[in-house]
Amino acid sequence: MATLSIKPRSRIFHGHEWVFSGEVASLRGQPADGEVISLMDVRGKPMGSAIFNSKSQIVARRFSRRKQDLDADFFRRRLAQAAEYRVHRGVDPSVCRLVWSESDGLPGLVVDRYGDALVVQTLTLGMDQRLPEIVSALMDVFSPALIVERNDAPVRHAEGMEPRTGVLAGEGIARRVVRWLDLEFEVDLLQGHKTGFYLDQAASYPLVAGFAKGRRVLDCFANQGAFSLCCARAGASEVIAVEIGAEAAALARENANRNGLSVQVIEANAFDYLKEAEAAANPFGLVILDPPSFTRSKGKLQDALRGYKEIHLRAAKLLAPGGVLAGFCCSHHVSARDYEETVNDALVDARRSAHVLARPGQAPDHPVLLGVPESEYLKGLVLEMAPGR
Repeated sequence: MATLSIKPRSRIFHGHEWVFSGEVASLRGQPADGEVISLMDVRGKPMGSAIFNSKSQIVARRFSRRKQDLDADFFRRRLAQAAEYRVHRGVDPSVCRLVWSESDGLPGLVVDRYGDALVVQTLTLGMDQRLPEIVSALMDVFSPALIVERNDAPVRHAEGMEPRTGVLAGEGIARRVVRWLDLEFEVDLLQGHKTGFYLDQAASYPLVAGFAKGRRVLDCFANQGAFSLCCARAGASEVIAVEIGAEAAALARENANRNGLSVQVIEANAFDYLKEAEAAANPFGLVILDPPSFTRSKGKLQDALRGYKEIHLRAAKLLAPGGVLAGFCCSHHVSARDYEETVNDALVDARRSAHVLARPGQAPDHPVLLGVPESEYLKGLVLEMAPGR
């Protein structure tokens, strides 16, 4: 097994699990990309086992603090541990994220469950090369009827991999109805956003809906309408869902009809709709902003912050005193501090003050690994507009 020696003061000595190219002191051997290597410090102290990839800025991703190979037994054991953790946290096992990459000791592997179907993403070369072993372990541990791969995430390019989607094992349709949050949703596992749904918002949907009763609700970037449906069920006087994607908007309408809930779905650009709503001077009691990531690189950070500022500024202007703004940011390059400062700047420009009601984050089936900030990406703010002063 090849051995990589790590420079002192590298982030792995402070709890991280990655080794960047600039943190390599030396490499003994000629490992192939995707191969398992040993890690050690410059004094020769072992630091565990990692996946190697010379094509990535992250040349090594540690998956064990011991000498360990990525064999069938390893995958079965880690998958069982991940499932047990979610049971311990009280996660609904029928619809949830079963595996969250480094947080579950499986760097680059994501597995989501939708009833009897699993959706798999292999976002690192080492996991992608072992996809047959992963599928076999998933069948052994979870016995799903269908396993689908959604390897269309742009991050695969950084590992030298091309996008790919399709059925990996089993039978069944990839578009199916699942029951979640005591509602029925039709999800498209091959074409829907992410792996078919926004599972990371599981805790936020009921939290935000708790402010909807008797209020006029605007749900921007609605996707398949989970926030809208939860608010309608909670007793909102009116719910308007804005979604630019034709297929997602159609699913939101179908989901509302399936659950017998009144939601007006508008297929439009949320930025444009917010401008028009401001001009109409017809206030909302609750505005929800849950946009997709505005940046996938640090180089576009300022552009992303301008986008977040604009939508929060326009949303704040739509709310009467006592109205509630629920905003979210899933751009992991935007820190929680940057996000809150941007929202505050938007409120200042809107000449509004607000009280913080909650700071929601990703659901417990997306566990955050202390020391690996990349495992925490979802930030939220629920704000109540203060009376004019």
